Amino acid sequence: LVSVPACCSARYSLALLACFGFFLLYALRVNLSVALVDMVEPNTSSAKNVTANVCPEHSSTINVPHNTTGEKYSWDADTQGWILGSFFYGYIITQIPGGYLASKIGGKLLLGFGILGTSVFTLLTPLAANLGVGYLIAVRALEGLGEGVTFPAMHSMWSSWAPPLERSKLLSISYAGAQLGTVVSLPLSGLICYYMNWVYVFYIFGALGVFWWFFWMCFVSDTPETHRSISHAEREYILSSLKDQLSTQKSVPWRPMLESLPLWAIVVAHFSYNWTFYTLLTLLPTYMKEILRFDAQENGFLSALPYFGCWLCIILSGQIADYLREKQNFSTVCVRKCFTLIGMIGPAVFLVAAGFIGCNYALAVAFVTISTTLGGFCTSGYSINHLDIAPSYAGILLGITNSFATIPGMVGPVIAKNLTHNNTVGEWQMVFYIAASINLFGAIFFALFASGEVQDWAVSGYHLHRN
Repeated sequence: LVSVPACCSARYSLALLACFGFFLLYALRVNLSVALVDMVEPNTSSAKNVTANVCPEHSSTINVPHNTTGEKYSWDADTQGWILGSFFYGYIITQIPGGYLASKIGGKLLLGFGILGTSVFTLLTPLAANLGVGYLIAVRALEGLGEGVTFPAMHSMWSSWAPPLERSKLLSISYAGAQLGTVVSLPLSGLICYYMNWVYVFYIFGALGVFWWFFWMCFVSDTPETHRSISHAEREYILSSLKDQLSTQKSVPWRPMLESLPLWAIVVAHFSYNWTFYTLLTLLPTYMKEILRFDAQENGFLSALPYFGCWLCIILSGQIADYLREKQNFSTVCVRKCFTLIGMIGPAVFLVAAGFIGCNYALAVAFVTISTTLGGFCTSGYSINHLDIAPSYAGILLGITNSFATIPGMVGPVIAKNLTHNNTVGEWQMVFYIAASINLFGAIFFALFASGEVQDWAVSGYHLHRN
């Protein structure tokens, strides 16, 4: 099987367009947490918290925004929590239906309209906020519904586009866009709020999403067979590399799928990884502010640093993973397990360390950055393992694992908030301990039960095909 060069190929064009799509999705997801600071009247959110006076205040000049024309709302801390959490309530609902639909109507339309819908609701955010907090929560939940289908739809598309030995590369390029979206939109949203007005955060990113949709609809197709400008050589290369891996049966084998231990290995790993990821994403600014007495809001660059590290790590580890499988003859399951172990135990160690360094702000940022960066290894670990064990049903499998993995986004921050009532260092160490031990458990479970083979139930007529 002669591989076809990557340059200007249809499959790499798909990866790049998908990368931009996920970039926008995450920008649309995290921009609210930055804008919210400007949307709330200053006196409502700063009901004086009990700050543990462990660390000295950093003398910082108070930035006076250039523009104060944006509406201000008097939402208390609980209301803000509901506004930020409402996204996940929509997000969790469409995971499994998204995977199922993608296998029926194809991932292109589903992903395209998922991002278009999210963008349109983002454009409506300022209006909703003016109408009242209920409307804003509804709009955010609807955004979650739109975003919920995107990952399963993308996995479903890759099941017919990604040759097995290029899986890690292609998927890591497309999903790394999500980290990059976090990196760029955190500081950029801050700048837009500072120089313009918070409403433009939603207008600018929303408009970009609509713009992206036109490109997606024009240049992408569900399968190599239906692609307008793909070269004959590339089409043959992709189809022949996948011919023994895809199932032709129309019905979804739900029962053997749900009884499959390798699938549950991915579920446990995905849940554990997201626990740490979401806890950090939502609470890191609080920790820096209340314990280290350093306002992460003032420094969008430092709060974005961990995600930049993660982005870099995802891209590099994707290349390394496929190199090990193709050139060094490592088995798929060996690569997936090793990368998952590095990507989950590494972050656990540095997270616990971050709780023990006292007031050394530079070290805290360094440890959290290393922790999040190492997490990038998981993308070439458990994260694309769905495609190894059941390419035909990868979208549905991702829907199942991502449903479980959304629960930490809803529960993790709530539990952490309840544990840190007095904001003492000890309470925060507890939060880090819990996250680290969940990570450790997930890594060990995956290492014991994961598989790199296409499962019997995932191929037509259940014949075995060794990868």
